[in-house]
Parts: sequence; structure tokens; C-alpha cells
Amino acid sequence: MARGTDLFSAGSDTAYFVKAAIVGLLVGGLATGFHAGLEVLFAQYAALRSALGGGVLPYAVSVVISSLCVAGAYLLVQRVAPEAAGSGIQEIEGAMEDKRPVHWPQVLIAKFFGGLLALGSGLVLGREGPTIHMGAMTAEALARSHDISAADHKGLLAAGAAAGLAAAFNAPLAAILFIVEETRRQFPFGYRTYMAVIIASILSAAVTEQLTQTGPLLVVDVHYLPVWSYVLLAVLGVLLGGLGVFFNWALLAVMDLFIRIPKALRWLPALAIGAVTGILLNAFPDATGGGEDLVHDLISSNYGVLVLLLLTFLRFGGVLFSYASGVPGGIFAPMLSIATCAGLAFGVLAVQTLPVEDNFRAACAVAAMGGFFAASVRAPLVGVVLVMELTGAYALIMPVLVTCTTASLTAHHLGGRPIYEQLLDRTLRLSGQSPDNEPDKTPVQLGTRNS
Repeated sequence: MARGTDLFSAGSDTAYFVKAAIVGLLVGGLATGFHAGLEVLFAQYAALRSALGGGVLPYAVSVVISSLCVAGAYLLVQRVAPEAAGSGIQEIEGAMEDKRPVHWPQVLIAKFFGGLLALGSGLVLGREGPTIHMGAMTAEALARSHDISAADHKGLLAAGAAAGLAAAFNAPLAAILFIVEETRRQFPFGYRTYMAVIIASILSAAVTEQLTQTGPLLVVDVHYLPVWSYVLLAVLGVLLGGLGVFFNWALLAVMDLFIRIPKALRWLPALAIGAVTGILLNAFPDATGGGEDLVHDLISSNYGVLVLLLLTFLRFGGVLFSYASGVPGGIFAPMLSIATCAGLAFGVLAVQTLPVEDNFRAACAVAAMGGFFAASVRAPLVGVVLVMELTGAYALIMPVLVTCTTASLTAHHLGGRPIYEQLLDRTLRLSGQSPDNEPDKTPVQLGTRNS
């Protein structure tokens, strides 16, 4: 009897894992509800534009709706929880470093409803940012209701974030690795905390899959590539490495440009960005939205190089201004769509000029998704696994690994830094704090810390 009591005591491993399981279940349900709400908004908005027919009317209506939604999302965030702007991943990392405040009720409200407004308007932002942040805030709510240690508290925050990513993409393994690679400076590696992340990710993805009845989101039919073609994929990785460094620099530059606008007038850029989005929804819909549905359509299409490069440019600029507008939204999904456009352009050129089969186009698109992610976020293993879980293209593990490795190495040698590390440093500077570089807490001590 005593052993059973110890097993389920407040500070036991079992009790902690039960908390992680509850986090996973709650986040899976919350994320599924958020995604379902977005799907309804997308469908209703598309039906409205279609019902308006041709001419100027659908443009005018879309401009009004999208601009009001984006401006409304911005004002909601500013009045309820300013830290809910953007993806929120840097806020989670800052909270795990005890440098950022955590107001979980306000963030949940601003992230959920602000995210519906912003993403539903057609902005080039992903749903994974809000679900990751909401996942961490759900874990925070549970952690505050129990007396747990600081390390266990941070472990639950990480578990909630991982659960949010797992639910967004139905990719639990990538979510677990994301904590290992992305939050290596903040995450208190230990048996309890590591297993909590795994448990929460599995259950969150399971809930999402059960409720939505979906498997891999972006299934791509590919074949094994000849080994000699890996040289081309390495070249693609080098190009993506440079693009990733430029993307990080450009994102921060646009954000810094917006912050120079007087605070009382910052809703005006949000209004303008929404208006442009409304125009593009009718003129060039592929240049709008997070891009989750677009990726598969692009791979199965026969767009030429110029169209693909134009789409790369539009979506690249779209995510910069959408994110800098100060509304909730992530950059993962837009990055995948940008990479798909760029990778397909590279693949089309290769097919036209070199003795490679036509399916090399699709292989370049898949490899580019991982490579661009690795160059910007600097998490190459997450890039590989995320792409595999999203596309089911397991025949391309080696090619994607080659592209992710060369992209990450290129970004490093160009002096690039991980995007969320830069965003956190920027946030801390704006709040009057001095960022510092803490030593990495690697998983080497998994068997000795917090066990």
C-alpha cells in the first residue's frame, strides 16, 4: 500500500507523467478546434468570393473583410496580450529562461481569436505558431495549479509546446526533436521532462488524428533517386542556406521598420496588409494563406520556372509583412511553401538541362522544405523528420538529409543565427533586458539530471 501511495504521490514520476498526458489531451483537442474553426472560415470566405462573381465587387469586399480582420487581430493582441503577436516560440523560450512573463489566460484568448481573425483573412502565416503557444499556455495553467519544481515546470511548458506542434502537423516525432534542437539552451533535460515531452506529443497527435481522421498532411509520391543526384541536392542546400540567412535578416528588418511607426498608428500597416491580402485572394490566391494545401498542388502542377520564382517572391514578401504586422501566426508553414516553390524551380531547371527524370522535381520540392527550415531555424534533424512525417516520402530520407546538412552548414558559415534565437534577443532588448548566451543544456545528462 505504501508503495502504491508513493507511486502516485504529488512529486512522483507517475504523477508528473499524468500531468503531461493531460496536457497532450487538452492541447490536441484545443488545436483541433482551432484548425476546424479556420477551415470553416476559409470555406465560408471562399464561398462568399465565388458567389460575388467577377468584376470589381469581389475585390472590394475582400479588401474590406481582410483589412478589418487583420486590424482587428492586431488591436485584440495589443489590448489583451501583446506577447501573443507572432508565433510565440521565442516567448516560450524566454519564459523558460525566466526572462518573459507568462499570462496564460490572456494569451490563450488573444492567440485563439486573434489567430482565427488573422489566418482567416488570408495572411501568409501558419497555424502552427498559435497552436505551439497555446499548447505551452495550457501546460502553464496546469503547472500553476500544482506545486512543482522549477525544472518540472519548464518541462511541462516544453511538453505543451511540443504537443502544439505535434497537433499542427500531425508530426509527434518532429515535435519531440524540435524541443531537443530548438530549446537546447532552455530545456532542463532529464528523464522526467524528456518523457513528459514524448507523452504529450504522442497523445496530442493521437487526439488530432482521431478527431480529424487524417494521416500525413502533404503526401507526395516519390521514388528513390540515383546517388549521383545527391550532388545536385547539395547544391540546392547551399542555395537554400543563403536564402535562409537572408530570410532571417529580412524578417527582423521589416519588424524593425514597423516598430518605428508611432504606436498609436501601428494598426494602419495591419489594415494595409489586410487590404493587399484581399486583392491577392482574388488576383493570385496561391500567394495567400499559410500554404499547407498549396504545397501538394504545386508539386502536382506543371508551373514553369518564372511562375515558380514569382510565387516564391510573393510568398516570401507576404510572410515578412504578415508576421511583422503584429498578429498571431507562425512561419513554419509559409517557409515550407516558399521552399516548395524554390525547390520546384530548381528541379524544373535540372530536368530541362540535365539527364534526370521528371520525378526529380518532386524530390527537389521535398528536400527544399527541409533545407530551408534547417537554414532558418537551424534544426536540421527537425527539418528532415518534419518533412518525412508531412509527406510520407521516406524514400527521400538520404536526399533530404543531404540538403538539410548542406543548408545548415552554409547558413552557419554565412554567419546566420537561428531565427527564434534572434527573435528572443530582439524581444529582450525591446523590453530593456540584455540578452545573454547561456551554455547549451545538451541531452548528454539525460540519465543524471532530474531523474
